[in-house]
Amino acid sequence: MSTIPVSKETKKRLESIKGEKAWDEFLNELANMVLTEKRAKHRKKIQKLLEIGYDETRVRKWAREY
Repeated sequence: MSTIPVSKETKKRLESIKGEKAWDEFLNELANMVLTEKRAKHRKKIQKLLEIGYDETRVRKWAREY
């Protein structure tokens, strides 16, 4: 068991979201939500980079043909 110091205001906000869940369960869910969000953002960035790469390849191929 350990403690994490937070302000009273932060604790009140978290408690209102947490509801009846144990702190451990709540914080794990919160961490999972953050990680899921970050992964989605990274996937979007990678998808854009791949699309840009594909478009550049098509343009180069077209330029070589003409």
